[in-house]
Amino acid sequence: MTLADVLLAVPLGLLAGALAGLLGIGGGLIFAPLLLWMGLSPHQALATSTFAIVPTAIGGSYTHWRARNLPLRPAMAIGLSAFVTALVFSRLGRLAAGWQLLTLQALLYLLLALMIRGDRGDLEAERDQPLPLFGLMAVGVVAGLAGGMLGLGGGLLMVPLMVSGLSVPIRQAIRLSTLAVACSASAASLQFLHDGRGQWMLGLLLGAVAAFAAQWTASRLDRVNPGTLALLLRALSVLLAFDSGRRAIQLALQGG
Repeated sequence: MTLADVLLAVPLGLLAGALAGLLGIGGGLIFAPLLLWMGLSPHQALATSTFAIVPTAIGGSYTHWRARNLPLRPAMAIGLSAFVTALVFSRLGRLAAGWQLLTLQALLYLLLALMIRGDRGDLEAERDQPLPLFGLMAVGVVAGLAGGMLGLGGGLLMVPLMVSGLSVPIRQAIRLSTLAVACSASAASLQFLHDGRGQWMLGLLLGAVAAFAAQWTASRLDRVNPGTLALLLRALSVLLAFDSGRRAIQLALQGG
């Protein structure tokens, strides 16, 4: 990694962390394209991105936990299912070609852009509303698939699923998503370390920078209008679908 790479990684790491804390994502949507641009192969970029997601998501989760905004049982339901599933799916990512992984990413992003919506944003209702434990466990499985196989934190998948499918308020969905991302990325990272995939030092450097920004934006989540959060998630999904699709076509044409 050159000095120019480090100078680029720091501001982009801060951007990834800010988005992670605000939207309940792991930051992989910034990390993965950056690592591909730096010359890593898709498999190496996705693994290194996962290493970076771990401290980023832990930073945001700690902020929500300290503010007592993470209910224990729902958090355990989504977190444990994400952790276990990521261990399984992290073994399957090696079976797909790079262009196939990127194509799956693009299709998921397009689907999410259609699913994302906001809600009323009543803070008292968020705290009092019962949360479906089995539904959250199923969402955690999705996080494990995204983190283990595709190198994504899964936040862009989980938040729409919780809001549209389980009627969870969007800000509460973001908090739970942040924790599940931390769990799934941690499990996938263990497998990637065992397999020798990715550059863990580079990933942790990116993640350490991002963690500071994630804590700052996570602490200010309640101040942001739910409609604004939904709009940001939708815009990111469309942008990333285009980028992943473009890269998938390039790799397919090159035979990768």
